[in-house]
Amino acid sequence: MISRKYGRTYHFPFSPGTTSDDKIQHDWLPILQHELVITEKLDGENTCLKSDGVYARSHVEPTRNPWAANMRTIWEQVRHDLGSLEIFGENLYGLHSIEYQRLRHYFYVFAIRDGDTWLSWEEVNFYAALLDLPVVPVHTQGFFSEKSLTQSILTGMNGSSAFGETIEGFVCRNVKAFHTTQFSQNVLKYVRKNHVQTDEHWTRNWQRAKLWFEYPQG
Repeated sequence: MISRKYGRTYHFPFSPGTTSDDKIQHDWLPILQHELVITEKLDGENTCLKSDGVYARSHVEPTRNPWAANMRTIWEQVRHDLGSLEIFGENLYGLHSIEYQRLRHYFYVFAIRDGDTWLSWEEVNFYAALLDLPVVPVHTQGFFSEKSLTQSILTGMNGSSAFGETIEGFVCRNVKAFHTTQFSQNVLKYVRKNHVQTDEHWTRNWQRAKLWFEYPQG
């Protein structure tokens, strides 16, 4: 059976980086009832590791894209330990709009699904550590008011990425586990204005992203 791909992440109403086909969660205040973790939204390709292969946005069949070659190498190392887990993360092997200059890995985990459940943030960290995979950078975690959450995100956007360059945005999620049907009520994002900077789609003349030690300052 084909599993469902990663859910569409709705934007906060105050997110300036929406496009015509994006969804906005206008009724977002209920998420403040939960403890939240805010993580950096990385500029890569949403990729999933499952026991039967590596998948990009589509889960119809495993990806064959050349910029996913590194993911197949990672998959060979962890596939026998995955079981029913689906590991979702950002594949940064192919350079997109932002050139990060302090990357130490090409794949950063941001979510794990087991059947119809998105695992808690604690479980995400636990399984990522077991599989020797890094997780996306955490901006902050805790309980927020409408004002403090907005301010935390806007303050973070005035800084830089954990990897030294422009920050694309943030993803905010409930730290607890939740059912897949409740995804849009438990995961929201903020994306900077004009976040897509390339004039043509990055896959046409794609380039491998460099790791930190490949730069002079490395």
